[in-house]
Amino acid sequence: MTANAPITQDLLTIPRKDGEGALPNLIGMRRESMGEALAAIGIPEKQIKMRVGQIWAWIYQKGVQSFDDMTNLSKDIRAKLAENFTLSRPEIVTRQISTDGTRKYLLRINGGHEVEAVYIPETDRGTLCISSQVGCTLTCSFCHTGTQKLVRNLTAAEIIGQVLVARDDLEEWGKPAGDKRLLSNIVLMGMGEPLYNTDNVRDAMLIAMDNEGVALSRRRITLSTSGIVPEIIRAGDEIGCMLAISFHATTDEVRDKLVPINRKHKIAELLDACRNYPRLSNSERITFEYVMLKDVNDSDEDARRLVKLIAGIPAKINLIPFNPWPGAPYERSDWDRIETFADIVNKAGYASPVRTPRGEDIMAACGQLKSATERARKSAAQIAKEIEEL
Repeated sequence: MTANAPITQDLLTIPRKDGEGALPNLIGMRRESMGEALAAIGIPEKQIKMRVGQIWAWIYQKGVQSFDDMTNLSKDIRAKLAENFTLSRPEIVTRQISTDGTRKYLLRINGGHEVEAVYIPETDRGTLCISSQVGCTLTCSFCHTGTQKLVRNLTAAEIIGQVLVARDDLEEWGKPAGDKRLLSNIVLMGMGEPLYNTDNVRDAMLIAMDNEGVALSRRRITLSTSGIVPEIIRAGDEIGCMLAISFHATTDEVRDKLVPINRKHKIAELLDACRNYPRLSNSERITFEYVMLKDVNDSDEDARRLVKLIAGIPAKINLIPFNPWPGAPYERSDWDRIETFADIVNKAGYASPVRTPRGEDIMAACGQLKSATERARKSAAQIAKEIEEL
């Protein structure tokens, strides 16, 4: 896909078969759980480890979607698997391709719900931004997803399934090990708060990191949280991926409005959790995400407070120009203001890259994701009133 390619959108109408009584899904199961499931259908105990390894490779190395394709299993075993299990993935409803090559997928999951995932190609990597919930409960006032009510958590199968679907679309199965990976990084920065769904996020990301499966390094996976303090250390211990904090303000007064979870876990408490994050070092820094909102959080004083707040934490600060959406009550900071802010942070010794907005023309940029079935437009006045009532 060239940078000058036109925006394209593929529409697929897909009937759903999932629902009550659906067969258990082998996708998303941890190895131990898969072994127990195979034992329950009569696979001999001495074969369990081998069979799990075979099925695992077919699903996560070769991307097969049918038990019939698992040709190193006997026909009897394949029939038994098909009778008792499914290999269900999210299904693409729409795929949009931006002029910059960014791909946005609207995915239908069990129950007819929809989530979005975004693939961002760059010269040195290909990053997939995935969702962890249908909607979001945090109501961050600058985020489009936050205007959609939480429907439910995604299962581990639905989370890792987004990775499988993207690899399908990128035609990345079966390539030689030495080939450059098109999907080389995962960021949990899509719809939802990952640390309100820690168990399923953990199980999905351990599958993504499994050396005999998708085989991504833990350092190529970044989990972004708005600040669910009790879960931060747990995520470091049980997942071990890189951490990003959706920070966005330098005083509790402002952050209470922008990121309402701050009313429960104040900035000082959040930063204490960051200082205690496992394996924190100059080579494994925490990323502080900071969306630039005109006349809200973009002053020189904010920049100076920011570097004082994070003093002693190995960190970098990602400055994110606000990505507008219909009815948004904020404006993007002027570019000279963003550059001045970045310069203050940089001179204090912190890397402060300004994130280039990607996929804005297809509403795929940071903070713009929202499932199509919930994309009812609210007016700026409605949203402003809701913020005041928080």
